[in-house]
Amino acid sequence: MVEIEDTYCEAFDGLYARIFITAKNEELLRKAACGATALPSTVFGKSEGGVEKWLSEGETPDGRRGAIIQIWVNYGKRAKALLEDELGWRIRQGILVVPTTVVFNALDSDEKIDMMAKVGHCGDGYEYVEEYLGREVINIPIMMPDFRIERYLGYKRGIAGGNIWLMCTNEDMALEAGERALKAISKVEGVITPFDVCSAGSKPETKYPEIGPTTNHPYCPSLRDKIKESKVPEGVKTIPEIVINGISLDAVKEAMRNAILSIKDLEGVVKVSAGNYGGKLGKYHIYLRELV
Repeated sequence: MVEIEDTYCEAFDGLYARIFITAKNEELLRKAACGATALPSTVFGKSEGGVEKWLSEGETPDGRRGAIIQIWVNYGKRAKALLEDELGWRIRQGILVVPTTVVFNALDSDEKIDMMAKVGHCGDGYEYVEEYLGREVINIPIMMPDFRIERYLGYKRGIAGGNIWLMCTNEDMALEAGERALKAISKVEGVITPFDVCSAGSKPETKYPEIGPTTNHPYCPSLRDKIKESKVPEGVKTIPEIVINGISLDAVKEAMRNAILSIKDLEGVVKVSAGNYGGKLGKYHIYLRELV
């Protein structure tokens, strides 16, 4: 059984929206869902997203194939305004431009963002509000020929930054372990993995603040024999990270637990660890050994 390091990850508050995307076929749906959630950028004061769940025709508001995605920003004084901006960019450039797509709200919340200003006005004044499938939607005339988006999208406070590190003996094992962990995480409702299997963990301090977070050098396997401060165990050649955001602390913990249990007997995984920074990053400390 794999060793579980006596450590914790740091998680923190975030603000998120949760939406349905539907489309005419699987190819268009995946293009929209992946395009709208690509390029995680909260470390640069922007947003990150992920696909929570792929849906069958019977699970969506309009009876087409669909997906639930989440878009997240860091929590703070300007979080709502930032989330509104980021939703606008990601929906306009990632979903609206993909033929046949429709966006619906997928979050039961009293707090909502009016999408008229950031998306609706793509109609250049020709947009209009209508009732569609019992929902208030904005109809935006475009060339395919129309795009519909539910006018009010709910948002809530959630927990971001849960994570695990899989210390593995080789690259193939790291990829297999990572995919197993992602599959186990996908069974938990309300969570996303913004980076999926991530190859580059970072640290708060950096020599180059102008470019943002830089490599977590003590955990780079190729530096193990080159730096005194290396923390890479003997035999470990690769350390993928999986980051988890969720609608609640319990959901993040369940996802982390599922991930660890999915790889606990996998030969070639030497140790499971997590990224923490001495409590400097997040107020929620999730201890790995308490999970399993």
